[in-house]
Amino acid sequence: MTATLTDRSPRVERLAALLRVPVRNALAERADAIRSSLPPRPLDTRACFIWLHSLDQDQARRAALLDRLTALCEHVSGRPALGYEPGDPLPAAALEEADGFTDTATALLVAEYRARRAVSAG
Repeated sequence: MTATLTDRSPRVERLAALLRVPVRNALAERADAIRSSLPPRPLDTRACFIWLHSLDQDQARRAALLDRLTALCEHVSGRPALGYEPGDPLPAAALEEADGFTDTATALLVAEYRARRAVSAG
């Protein structure tokens, strides 16, 4: 069972608030690096379809990761993304994608957040 926003402890809520910005920044930095390594993505739907089909296998994989990171950035920023619980401020997927891309202090807070969240979901 996943903990909902209403059954989390105050410490878990404080950790979530502390982690939102560094996790979002880690996701955004990764997304920016991937975006800069791909050909520019057109905004027009038809042109975007053609663009997607023009990518090689590695570029298509990075484009899919870019879409995932962008959705997670939006979700962590307070704009719920499809596939993620609207009441979950820091989905496990966001924490996983940020792993290894944050400083040590943030990584320790993430570990505490995961441990406390697991206990509150218990």
